Amino acid sequence: MGKVKKEDILSILDGYDKNNITIATLGSHTSLHILQGAKAEGFKTAIVCEKGREVPYQRFDVADEYIIVNEFKDIVNEDVQQQLRDLNAIVVPHGSFVAYAGLENVEDKFNVPMFGNRDILRWEAERDKERQLLVEGDVRIPFKYNDSSEIDRPVMVKFPGARGGRGYFVASSTEEFDSKIEAMKARGWLEDSDVANAHIEEYVSGCNYCIHYFYSALDDKVEVLGMDSRYESSIDGFVRMPAKDQLDIDLSPSYVVTGNHPVVIRESLLPQVFDIADKLVESAKKLVKPGLNGPFCMQTLVNDNLEVICFEISARTDGGTNTFMNGSAYSYLSHGKPMSMGRRVALEIKNALKREELEKIIT
Repeated sequence: MGKVKKEDILSILDGYDKNNITIATLGSHTSLHILQGAKAEGFKTAIVCEKGREVPYQRFDVADEYIIVNEFKDIVNEDVQQQLRDLNAIVVPHGSFVAYAGLENVEDKFNVPMFGNRDILRWEAERDKERQLLVEGDVRIPFKYNDSSEIDRPVMVKFPGARGGRGYFVASSTEEFDSKIEAMKARGWLEDSDVANAHIEEYVSGCNYCIHYFYSALDDKVEVLGMDSRYESSIDGFVRMPAKDQLDIDLSPSYVVTGNHPVVIRESLLPQVFDIADKLVESAKKLVKPGLNGPFCMQTLVNDNLEVICFEISARTDGGTNTFMNGSAYSYLSHGKPMSMGRRVALEIKNALKREELEKIIT
């Protein structure tokens, strides 16, 4: 049926009552602060929620309208889309939205105005495209191996899509790679198609900083809104064991994200923090027009040489933004008031409505 065309989305948007815009999202991932932030900026809110998972949103009272579905992927059903359009909804995507609805469905079937550039979602989902964005921008990244037979030092192995770290592992040889692949397949974490698309890169030893940015297409400006680091199971539990016990047990730890905690980076590293984001924004403008629009995240490691090395990006609201629902040190510096990522998105939509420039930020 072909990709959703921006002109068709803008035609739908033209028919909206601009005085009664609703900000909507899927009930998972970062929806609490997306909707709370929308309310803080005076918008109505709606949530598409899988039956049985609506309790947190009711208890925290963040949604004005509930669209209950049997499965998250039902958000692409025409009746659900029509309900959203009837609400004059602008949908804010996040990691679960892409994972549950399906990238192809978002690209080909979802005829509801979305905040940001829906075309860039594929560029974060496919490792080679993601890497192309970083290489084009001359951002420092880990060395990539083309095949497991080339492994000659510790490597990190990752797989396509928004997986929250599930199935990632470290290996130091081709033999270790093969044995861990078989172990992951036995646990049901990997399919043969995943293995064929394994991304193998050098293991960079350093401290983890997931840096959350907002690029305003209205003002052509990059903001740093917050930073986090991750709690990852089972690797965090594994490293709490004494070394002798680690050697004795038969465990192949992975990196499934179970939570996040806020961090700040040393101030002398902030020039690099802004530099890598500016470079990524410019490369995205070239490779996938109109580029990054709104929230994005650069997942980085800082090594002993104080280099900020980017190993992954998210081209939409990242889960770590949950750490600053009431603002962070960095969003306070930029805005002087509590500013979550969700509220920053709502503020951009509000400003676009005032300037009559919604077409710059909607696809």
